[in-house]
Amino acid sequence: MPLLTLDRHGSGTPLAWLHGFTQTRSSARRFRSILAGRHEVLTLDLPGHGDAADLEASLADIAHLVLDALPDEPLVLGGYSFGARVALHVALADPQRLSSLVLLGASRGIEDPHERSQRQHRDEALATHLDEVGTDAFLNEWLSQPLFATLGPNAESETRSPDAAGLSSSLRSAGTGTQQWMGERLASIEVPTLAMAGALDTKFVAEARAIAEAVAHGRFVTIAGAGHAAHLEEPELVAATIEEFLASA
Repeated sequence: MPLLTLDRHGSGTPLAWLHGFTQTRSSARRFRSILAGRHEVLTLDLPGHGDAADLEASLADIAHLVLDALPDEPLVLGGYSFGARVALHVALADPQRLSSLVLLGASRGIEDPHERSQRQHRDEALATHLDEVGTDAFLNEWLSQPLFATLGPNAESETRSPDAAGLSSSLRSAGTGTQQWMGERLASIEVPTLAMAGALDTKFVAEARAIAEAVAHGRFVTIAGAGHAAHLEEPELVAATIEEFLASA
C-alpha cells in the first residue's frame, strides 16, 4: 500500500504536481484549479510535509515513494522547487512512467563537493533553528527571504505544513545539500521537458536554462514579472505556459 496519500481533482489527461518545501498537496489552489480544467490533477504530500510529516526519506527514496503512489500509466509530472528536484529524481528513476516533465524553480544540485558540504551544514543549522523557534516563526522568516520578495499576499500561509519536526527532517534528509550533482545525468532524460523560472529569480533562471539544454528535448521559459514561486504569483501565465508546451510536446 502506498505511503503517500493521493488527491485527484478535475478530469482529462493526468498531471501530477509536486509541491515545494513548507507547502502541502493543498497549496497553489488557483494554479491547480486552472490545470484541473483540462487535466486530472494529482497531488500528494511529500515526506516531512502535511499528512506525510512523520516520514523521513532521501530524495532518491522520495522518488520511489512518489512512483508507488502515482497511477501506473504514463503521465505528465510537474513540480516546484523541492518538488521539482524530486521530479527530476523520478524522471531518472523510471522515465517510462512519464509522458512529459514540467519543472519550475528546479536545481541540478551543487557540483563542487566542498560547496555541497557547506550547504548541507547550512541546511542542518536551519533545521536546528526551525526546531527551536517553531513553525509559525520559521515560516515568517522563510517567506521574508529575498527569494520570495515578490510573493506578497499570494504566500498561502494557511496551506503550509504546520509540523516543525517534519520540515526539519526534510531539510536534513532531502535538502539541496544532500542532493548529488545531476548535471551529466540529465542527458538521459528523453521525455519532453519544460524548465521554467520566474524572470526575476535570476539564480533559477540560469538553472532552468541549463536543465533545458542538458536534457534531450528541453524547452526553457521565463515567467515575466515573477519571482521564485511563479505559479503562486502568476498562476494563469504559468498554467498557460504548461498547456502550450504540452500541446506541442
